[in-house]
Amino acid sequence: LAGENFEQTPLRRTFKSKVLARYPENVEWNPFDQDAVGMLCMPKGLAFKTQADCREPQFHSFIITREDGSRTFGFSLTFFEEVTSKQICSAMQTLYHMHNAEYDILHTPPTNDKDGCSSTGDCNGTSVSKLQRFNSYDISRDTLYVSKCICLITPMSFMKACKKVLEQLHQAVTSPQPPPLPLESYIYNILYEVPLPPAGRSLKFSGVYGPIICQRPSTSELPLFDFPVKEVFELLGVENVVQLFTCALLEFQILLYSQ
Repeated sequence: LAGENFEQTPLRRTFKSKVLARYPENVEWNPFDQDAVGMLCMPKGLAFKTQADCREPQFHSFIITREDGSRTFGFSLTFFEEVTSKQICSAMQTLYHMHNAEYDILHTPPTNDKDGCSSTGDCNGTSVSKLQRFNSYDISRDTLYVSKCICLITPMSFMKACKKVLEQLHQAVTSPQPPPLPLESYIYNILYEVPLPPAGRSLKFSGVYGPIICQRPSTSELPLFDFPVKEVFELLGVENVVQLFTCALLEFQILLYSQ
């Protein structure tokens, strides 16, 4: 996404993602915006890793707000799959050759160095360039993985239920034993057979590996907020949360900056 950035190793760069499939093709009340969904599902772009990197699945949510003020909620589970295409593996290897060549040109030690040691290395010959090569991708030695994402788009923010649905679908794909029914059956059930719970009621339905419960508040209760407030305190700390709450009550402008 950042172009030919040779300072960044190819495995640390991000690449443009695209929507591989969607179902159903279109919904009347919610026209599918491929660019918006792709950007919000993978805000950092497509990522590559090797067997040496952490590849735990990551979950996040997002909101699509349209021009008329209407909102739809998205829930995304990003995981890593092994790259089976030899063409992509060869392309990654080529990117590393280009990166190392460009890096050597940019960091060639000066010839008039009195000590004979460059600023990018030491006298024992351990240069940054060699370290870059040591940590690089070798097609004969390493296994290449690429990020992939499954996403649910809903009219209401049932975060916990959607997270369980996506995690169980991913588990069904990666498990050595297939689930009792084809995956399409579970997806069809979620989209067409599980109704929206009435206001003030709970709904329990079957997932791939266990029951899933979602609850909808009544009209006399606070609006649906299915996100764990505990995480806010863990991430920001008590003092910062109190300061944010004070700023909100005083109608200050608040900017949250994050990676």
